Amino acid sequence: MSYFFLNEYDNMEVYIPGEQPHDRKYIKLNANESSMPPSPKVLEAINRAQLNSMGQYSDPHCMELREAIGKIYGFGADQVFVGNGADEVLGFCMLSFFRPGMKVCFPDITYDFYRTYAKTYQLDYEQFPLKDDFTINVEDYVKTDRDVILANPNNPTGQAISVADIERIVAANPKRMVIIDEAYVDYGTESCVELVRKYPNLVVVQTFSKSRNMAGARIGFAISTKEIIGDMNKIKFTFNPFNMSSFAIEAGTAAVSDTEYLQKCVNQIIHNRESFEDEMEKLGFEVIRTCTNFAFMKIHGMEAAALGKELKKRGILVRHYPTERLHEYLRITIGTEEEMAEVVRNIREIMERVTTCTF
Repeated sequence: MSYFFLNEYDNMEVYIPGEQPHDRKYIKLNANESSMPPSPKVLEAINRAQLNSMGQYSDPHCMELREAIGKIYGFGADQVFVGNGADEVLGFCMLSFFRPGMKVCFPDITYDFYRTYAKTYQLDYEQFPLKDDFTINVEDYVKTDRDVILANPNNPTGQAISVADIERIVAANPKRMVIIDEAYVDYGTESCVELVRKYPNLVVVQTFSKSRNMAGARIGFAISTKEIIGDMNKIKFTFNPFNMSSFAIEAGTAAVSDTEYLQKCVNQIIHNRESFEDEMEKLGFEVIRTCTNFAFMKIHGMEAAALGKELKKRGILVRHYPTERLHEYLRITIGTEEEMAEVVRNIREIMERVTTCTF
């Protein structure tokens, strides 16, 4: 590191994204992206943006996008914050409301960025262990005096808790902030966003990277009280007022309004996921059924890491976590029907070679 790097960051733990190799064409199922295109209305919107606003700065207030999101969820634009992906939205939450030494908690198995942020901002963080079945022990979060960050559904386990349980957590202590990251909520879980009307300590974060098929556009948003959103915008305007490009604002506005296309894509992914999970169970794997755009399963018959490496050789990328509790599992993003059929075919071939000792 350089002479000028702040020593406050000596213990920082950088986030490691899913592998992004470019040496060949892959079926890329390791980063919970989408193989589906965004709404056709997005292309129309981007074309307009390219023609009309490339030479000008984007709207720093992102008002068109905030109003469109607010309309869909039933809130005013003053209760919507938008950012360059949900990660940036979470980052602005940290900058706005967390100082070094503040207490926060999240599960021991969850989205790695929570720990990355906690270390970077020098928070006093505690990781509550998931149960043996990878579900969250709600009582841990009801009883603690710490601020709370929860992914619901969780990643990489794909398990969710009910809105009633989230309400118990939020209501237990109005002086704690509760951040609920709903990146995968559209795939079969009820959003807790309505609780924002009742509880002023709740922030709900969502993304366009999953169900709206726009990971590359980098659009995330938060819904909370006017006061919390106002505070986040104050911090944004001292750091990066133009955090959203004109393209992202236009594309996001078009995408969020096309609810029919959203539901069509979600239904297709759910169908593909359930079919894939069925096939994996037939192969003898222990599948933990999820309500997300990925499958999560315990591998039997060979090491999970070895299966992941063999799939990569065949042009298929999946996610393996070399940690104590997860090393026997793979997380596989759900792609198109054609992609998932190819994954099933390759896994079946690999396992057949293992059982005949020709691997």
